[in-house]
Amino acid sequence: MSDKNTNSSNLSMNTLSDIPTPNANAQRITALKKDSGRVVGYQLSDGRILDKDEAVALARQGGIAGVGIAHRNGNEYLKSLPDDTENNNLDSLPSVSD
Repeated sequence: MSDKNTNSSNLSMNTLSDIPTPNANAQRITALKKDSGRVVGYQLSDGRILDKDEAVALARQGGIAGVGIAHRNGNEYLKSLPDDTENNNLDSLPSVSD
């Protein structure tokens, strides 16, 4: 890994306020639920769609793998853990509707 990648990974990790340890049966996020282009929820690998608050709570309990918890403007949301793979970043996932 180059210094540039290491530095960007460290920077990405620093934006996370919490990095929960996933449990053995933790789900993965497979799609994003959006409203007017803004992420309002997440679809999990078991098919459930959770709103942001539910997903953050589940991630804190170890129920979602590959994410950390970040804050923006007083709101919590999930963010991909940096791993040098672009295709599993939340920004790269498809959108779904209810």
